[in-house]
Amino acid sequence: MSKCKDINDNLHIEPCNGTCCDVKEWDAWLAWSPCSVTCGGVGVRKRQRTCGSPPECFELCSGPSEETESCTSNNACPVHGGWSNWSAWGQCSGTCIDDQLSDAVVPSRVRQRTCSNPTPSKDTVPKGTDCTGDSNQRQSCSELPNCPMNGNWGEWSQPGPCSVTCGEGLQLSIRKCDNPAPKYGGEYCKGTSSRSTVCQSSCPVHGFWSGWSNWGDCSSSCHLDSKLATRTRQRFCSNPSPSVNPPGQSCPDQNSQSEICNDLPFCPVDGSWGSWSSFSSCPVTCGVGLQESVRRCDSPTPKYGGRQCTGERRVTKTCLTQVHCPVHGVWSEWSDWSACVYPFGNKKINCQKIGGKQTRNRECIRDHGGSFCNGTKLSETQVCYDVDKCRVTGTWEGWEPWRYCHPQCGENSFRLRFRKCKPDYSGYSATIGRQGDEAHFSGTPKPTCGSTPDGGPPYLREKCHKLPPCSKT
Repeated sequence: MSKCKDINDNLHIEPCNGTCCDVKEWDAWLAWSPCSVTCGGVGVRKRQRTCGSPPECFELCSGPSEETESCTSNNACPVHGGWSNWSAWGQCSGTCIDDQLSDAVVPSRVRQRTCSNPTPSKDTVPKGTDCTGDSNQRQSCSELPNCPMNGNWGEWSQPGPCSVTCGEGLQLSIRKCDNPAPKYGGEYCKGTSSRSTVCQSSCPVHGFWSGWSNWGDCSSSCHLDSKLATRTRQRFCSNPSPSVNPPGQSCPDQNSQSEICNDLPFCPVDGSWGSWSSFSSCPVTCGVGLQESVRRCDSPTPKYGGRQCTGERRVTKTCLTQVHCPVHGVWSEWSDWSACVYPFGNKKINCQKIGGKQTRNRECIRDHGGSFCNGTKLSETQVCYDVDKCRVTGTWEGWEPWRYCHPQCGENSFRLRFRKCKPDYSGYSATIGRQGDEAHFSGTPKPTCGSTPDGGPPYLREKCHKLPPCSKT
């Protein structure tokens, strides 16, 4: 196989001498494309044509190869349905869950939505599609309590043996409140759980107890730690009474019962001081020291709202070593701030929005060769406004704590708490002077707060409960 002389010489082109290149006409237009819209107004459609000139002539037809024109559709577009928001949950179909029935249904609640956001169109082609999914939702009210189940008596038992071996006695039958037993706060069975019938035989009549009396009053109005309040009930050996001749047996066991009054509070226990401890050893080897003796409020410790001990918990006495200790410099506490005054004369600034100055001082306390205090600052000055006893507007801000009950006994005791009226300094500049120093407020103003936010009184009053009765002396 021979090789080509020039690998790129694989195409030969030469002009036509005939009429083929003279033909430069368009072919017929193709059909119009479908309109770009099928509903709802104006769209566009297109058609195309091809140039009939042979490609080897390198000539193109003149004019466009594509035409576009508008088209319209008078059909209304379908509107597909959309769900509205869910409604609020409705009320539960019941108020409690009844578990007395094996096939009991838990109450439920329902919420709805409608296919109206938007509503599907019915007069379009095609029609709008309906919403998918459920229009209702149901939810079990599982948080409801169980329905109270009242108790019902079971069958009476067979009468027991006669209470006596001779004479007139009693036979006892009992029944239980278990058909069903009360549950979930249901009522206990009404009536008695026992009944007796007379049995006859000759001989002594032995005693039998009557029913228990009602419980008596509690022995006190509150519990003591050492003695809890109790109440008592009694019964009598009179159902029947034991015969005298021949002698019958008395009733067994006790004729009274006691129980603790569980609903009562503990009595307030006021605190009392224990004994003083011995004085501590002198804590210093030079100078003057302090020895202390302490006592605790534990004889007894206050409990159940009782009062704390009054008086000092700690007492001290000095101890002398006859040796002077070097007293190293210690700064004293800062003195109270001085009155706020105008620094350039006797100008009155009380209740005025005019800046002043106030000063406080301290001293370095040292002795017997002790070192000097750290730092050198003996006084401080700050800028201020004198608002002492000035009437200013105020704003209500929260409540003070409840005050103590008054009186501290009896049924008519009450307690109070007051709203806090905070001074409003918003009318004052937060800084004073060219340096822009932070302003302070000196003295105690008299704020006026006006009506409370809720229109109520500036204080609350409530009744105190579970207090001991007041002494009659």
